[in-house]
Amino acid sequence: MLGPRGLGVELAGLCDAAEEGHFRRALEQAGFGSNLTRSRMESLGFYVCVADLEDELIRSLGVAAVEGVIDAQGDLGPFRTFQKQPAWRGRPAEEQLRRFIGTHSGRKIQSAALLVDALDLARVPRPLDGVLAHV
Repeated sequence: MLGPRGLGVELAGLCDAAEEGHFRRALEQAGFGSNLTRSRMESLGFYVCVADLEDELIRSLGVAAVEGVIDAQGDLGPFRTFQKQPAWRGRPAEEQLRRFIGTHSGRKIQSAALLVDALDLARVPRPLDGVLAHV
């Protein structure tokens, strides 16, 4: 509706790595080209996050900063409890944080905004930086 076959509005976007194939097919069906490679998708303004946006933000900020954001939300206690669960004990903190952020309804959206606010503009994740530069 908005892209090349619609109103011709300049579009850009992010997708999770697991959704890349679906995203690529949707772009092709919308008229953005055919047999799109990741590089071609990026030239059109569409970027793939390594796992997902939360993963990108956690890696860019580092564990301590993300825990600070979780603490500011009042969720550091529940996060520490989560870390003690047998299924998550001993796993990398980045993996624990990513899963914890997605465990409670609304936490992902709330956390994403706070994580972006905490970003050092010199360390913006590549996919996010790319999509913002495109728009």
